[in-house]
Amino acid sequence: MILTIARKELTETLRDGRFRWSAGIVLVLLLASLFTSWRYVSTEINERELAKQGERKRWLNQDEKNPHSAAHYGNYAFKPKHLLSTLDDGTDAYTGVAVLLEAHHQNQFEYRKAADATPVQRFGDLTAAVTMQLLIPLLIILTAFSAFTREREQGTLKLLMSLGVPMHQLAFGKLLGVFGALLLILIPATLIGSLVLMQSANLSFEPVRYGAMIGAYLAFFAVWCALALVVSAKATSSQVSLVILLGIWFAQSFLAPKLFIDLAEQRYPLPSRRTFNQQVRNDIRGGIDGHNPADKRRKELEARLLKEYGVDSVQKLPVNFDAIAMQEGEEYTSKVFDKHFGNLYRRYDEQSRFYQWAGVLSPTISIQMLSMAIAGSDFWHHRHFATAAEQYRRMLVKELNMDMAHHSKTGDWEYKAGKALWEKIPAFEYTAPSLTWAIENVAQSLWILAVWLVASLVGLIVSVANISVL
Repeated sequence: MILTIARKELTETLRDGRFRWSAGIVLVLLLASLFTSWRYVSTEINERELAKQGERKRWLNQDEKNPHSAAHYGNYAFKPKHLLSTLDDGTDAYTGVAVLLEAHHQNQFEYRKAADATPVQRFGDLTAAVTMQLLIPLLIILTAFSAFTREREQGTLKLLMSLGVPMHQLAFGKLLGVFGALLLILIPATLIGSLVLMQSANLSFEPVRYGAMIGAYLAFFAVWCALALVVSAKATSSQVSLVILLGIWFAQSFLAPKLFIDLAEQRYPLPSRRTFNQQVRNDIRGGIDGHNPADKRRKELEARLLKEYGVDSVQKLPVNFDAIAMQEGEEYTSKVFDKHFGNLYRRYDEQSRFYQWAGVLSPTISIQMLSMAIAGSDFWHHRHFATAAEQYRRMLVKELNMDMAHHSKTGDWEYKAGKALWEKIPAFEYTAPSLTWAIENVAQSLWILAVWLVASLVGLIVSVANISVL
């Protein structure tokens, strides 16, 4: 019975010219956004790889110089772009592309696409994720808003009930019919998307991640299909059903995300960039606890080294005191950076957790978080790369300072190192985290979306159990 009802619903949907036109437009937009994003991401991947190779070459071919000068010369680390960011670019436009790794500073990322965007571009790019999160739910509404109200208005609902058709079978038959019509768009889009993504030469296609992305969106679409049928079953007319569903779509797709982002920022405010930098400088100069200033730390280091080597002046030390003092300073500033960036990241985490809980009111928020995580374009992936880059920076600076410490004497700023030292320092290599790691960060959103799915299906059963035929 369920399959019979599903075939009938699917046939009627496909005969509807409104559905054919709407589905055609959505499919074209989905494929167009996918293709243009793939071209952009492919170009970005190639450019970043070339920049990475060029940066390594620049480092190896630099002139002879004092190692600490080389530490200021620094290295740029370029954040790799995940292949699935073709589907969802997430926060990439706001977090930046590259970071300069140099002595004394844990720099913030540069080349943020959003900062250079025109006012029109800031409104938002049409990506595959935007199409699936906003336009496909709208298509579902246009397909299913009259699923039950049409039966009631045509008098066929009373006939079905008089024939003893179980209402839950009618409900699930219509659900399968609507979802089947949707699959006529999604299946070719998924297959074409797979072929497009596999054309990337620099990154391997990850079918497990891609499958996880498909599964998450199918659950999201199922929620919308069931929700549309619930409203259609309870609404007094097709017009009322359409208005209610459009209102829900607008609130969940536009109002809720913006509202809860603002609430998260108000509840867990971030310091301004100027305030943050000033707090870091104050702790470096005056000490983390305010009682261990830089001059005091330097004098304590000097006394400790003089005692260790049994000499009475830094000039008699067998090592370069200036270089050791600079490395000690680096290690202390690392503690300062860990404190302040740790506090900053905790604030971001608190905002994210708060925002994820808002998914209880809007499944769009849950799919946004899941989609970015699976695509490798959320803030947690950015933070993972930033942490790896910072660890490399600390290793780089320490190697250079220690070379100066052991190959020159105190006050010898004329000492120069060459290519042998530059080659000794390995290139920065980054390994992206696994899918499991990515999902763990948004497990909250995963469970909330699962609850939405179950609740919408239960709601559908309840709504048709006492459906009115008038």
